[in-house]
Amino acid sequence: MREEKMEPEETEVDSSPSWSPVSRERLLTCANLSDFAGEDDDFPISDHMQDSEGPCNKRVKPVDKSASVTGIITPVKTPALKRLGQSIQRSISFRTEARPLPPMPIRTRQKASSFPRRRSSQLWSDTVDTTSHELSTKEIKRQEVIYELTQGEKQLIEDLSLVKKVYYEPMLKLDILTESELGQIFGTLDSLIPLHEDLLARLEGLRGAEKTVQEVGPTMMDWFPCLEAYITYCCNQVGAKALLDQKKQDRRVEHFLRLCQESSFSRKLDLWNFLDLPRSRLVKYPLLLKEIQKTTPPEHPDEEALPQAMELIQRIITDVNLKTGEAECQFYRRGLSYSEDGQRVPEIQASRFLYCHGELKSTKGQKLHVFLFELVLVLTRAVAQDREGPLMFQVYRQPLPAAHLHLEDLPDGEPSSSGSFRGAFTGNDKVKNCFRVSTTGRSKSQSHSLQANDSFNKQQWISCLRQAMVQSRDRQAQSSHCKPSERLSPDPALYNNIAELNLNSDVEMPDT
Repeated sequence: MREEKMEPEETEVDSSPSWSPVSRERLLTCANLSDFAGEDDDFPISDHMQDSEGPCNKRVKPVDKSASVTGIITPVKTPALKRLGQSIQRSISFRTEARPLPPMPIRTRQKASSFPRRRSSQLWSDTVDTTSHELSTKEIKRQEVIYELTQGEKQLIEDLSLVKKVYYEPMLKLDILTESELGQIFGTLDSLIPLHEDLLARLEGLRGAEKTVQEVGPTMMDWFPCLEAYITYCCNQVGAKALLDQKKQDRRVEHFLRLCQESSFSRKLDLWNFLDLPRSRLVKYPLLLKEIQKTTPPEHPDEEALPQAMELIQRIITDVNLKTGEAECQFYRRGLSYSEDGQRVPEIQASRFLYCHGELKSTKGQKLHVFLFELVLVLTRAVAQDREGPLMFQVYRQPLPAAHLHLEDLPDGEPSSSGSFRGAFTGNDKVKNCFRVSTTGRSKSQSHSLQANDSFNKQQWISCLRQAMVQSRDRQAQSSHCKPSERLSPDPALYNNIAELNLNSDVEMPDT
């Protein structure tokens, strides 16, 4: 099968440092701790939790386990109250999240972060006179978590203010980036600071004379609706990240950002880590409230308010995630370039979100950037119209509707002598981590055998493809029995409960 020729003015580029599938960072609260590498919490993370990372928006890389500090630090004698608080600090981690940070998803493995911890940690028990309190163990835990909620707001405000003063204002004054470019990269970040200052003031106002907080649920219930402002900010992040990556090709921009990252105030975080802090903070609220609820005794005034607050924030997170997914899908749809009108299949425009995207290799060793939209799989080549122009993705061959996809898991092994897929990867004694997608839909049959970076990435692609196939077929069946006005959106629960599909394709077609 002959390949389409590239446009003469376009140049193929390497759009990704890895072949890993990147799923949008969906704002779920069941993710892995390493998803929050950009936000260093005050609670240490154990090694086995760091290694549990699974597709955002952070990319799939092998995880290097680091040695645990447990057992290395010499115990220090401390008062019983403080010792209990420190035990709580070591045991509680609120980083578990989940890419709708968009449903499922393929999350990418990341190397354990080498970033220093955010700041010197302080416990609630460090701020009170331990001899004057007669509190139960459960109540002490409760006050520690409420204190962490308060301190987290304070630290977020400090970081967002730092971003404005250290990055935005100097880059504008030094004419490193234009006001328009900075506005697109930073989005509505400045408007988020007053929101969190308001919550911080409310939380601090709850502390009584003995520095304890009685009710926190009603305060959170009253404040959470303010987080609707996050929809605008998070929807802008896809385009902001793309523009920032593009501008880093400018030597002045790269030099300025590198100097900032090497400075002590940054704690070795880059600009994007700071810009992503609000999103990371948003998914922590349900987790913090859940910990408070665990330590709230029966008949406590918060017993009824906390579940209501958790339900409210989860609805807000779901809404933010839905809108962000739509914005991400639109962004990448606009970046597609078509060599012929026949490639503009209706499933592309009808898709509302991306399951994942990333780099895979074809049988000829070509790097393809593959997008798995809600309704269609699109293979592309990353190209740039000019040196400073935006990255575009030229559609390769014909898009494959998810409802008509066949998926085959190709086992690792010796290359075949028949000139088939395995033998096409020249220079490889053994071909690994491959799978095949094919279709026999409304257009002519086609098949693509693709190679992932490693077995983990391969399984992530297969998992996402299964989801897309199941949901597309269910939606197609549903549509055939319903009027257009009665058609429902896919149930989010399907993302976490996908039926098993047979990966052995019964259709034999030539590979691309």
